[in-house]
Amino acid sequence: MPQLDVDGARLTYDDEGARDGDGVPLVFIHGWTANRHRWDHQMAHFAPKRRVIRLDLRGHGESDGSARTIEELAGDVVTLLDHLEVDRFIPVGHSMGGMITQTLALSHPERIERLVLVNSISRMTYSRGRGLLMAASTLVPFKLFVATNIQRAFAPGHPREEVREYIRGSSATPREVVMTCYAAMRAFDVLDRVGEISTPTLLVHGYHDIQLPVSQMLRMAKDYPDAVVRIVDAGHELPVEKPAELTSALDRFVTGQA
Repeated sequence: MPQLDVDGARLTYDDEGARDGDGVPLVFIHGWTANRHRWDHQMAHFAPKRRVIRLDLRGHGESDGSARTIEELAGDVVTLLDHLEVDRFIPVGHSMGGMITQTLALSHPERIERLVLVNSISRMTYSRGRGLLMAASTLVPFKLFVATNIQRAFAPGHPREEVREYIRGSSATPREVVMTCYAAMRAFDVLDRVGEISTPTLLVHGYHDIQLPVSQMLRMAKDYPDAVVRIVDAGHELPVEKPAELTSALDRFVTGQA
């Protein structure tokens, strides 16, 4: 379990796979209150073929520290890749990780081979009523706040024990990290800049995602110059709800088949 000290935080990461494999490394970036193990299925699939890297973001999983902006989290990813001597790569970001991925594409376009966004958007948009509800939700007890958000992330019918397992894992994330990252996501807005991202982009989204609705993803997708869209019968937690479908879509995209 390698770790790297970055600006007062110790980041835990995995660097696996064939160094002489096909194509540039894949870099998997998890979402809010999650950890690098969201990508277990994808890591197992791609490691025999190419180099694969994933990390626990600050304050998540087995990493410590905290960050207040998406840009700070993106900076950690760049620092890790510099440490690993990785120049060009394909970032794959889920939810908040997709926001980090878009930040990387805008700040370091020369390093991005292709781009993958999973259940992610460029701007969080709410009706007035939904906005008030979201603001009010931060006032409830912390564990209830986390549990409610994670419960909503899964499509109806997902096994309850699995949902409870992910709630327990998310609830272990420190309160400060949960709330500062929550605020960072709400403040994130690059919708007016996605037209600058000319890199081939795959957008995979769950049809039943009510955290970041598919309609918001489609709103940004139309502005991407070179985008492929895939809609999957899942909720917001696509990497663990439909791991094989996501892996298949990724495989086709990174090999230029889609």
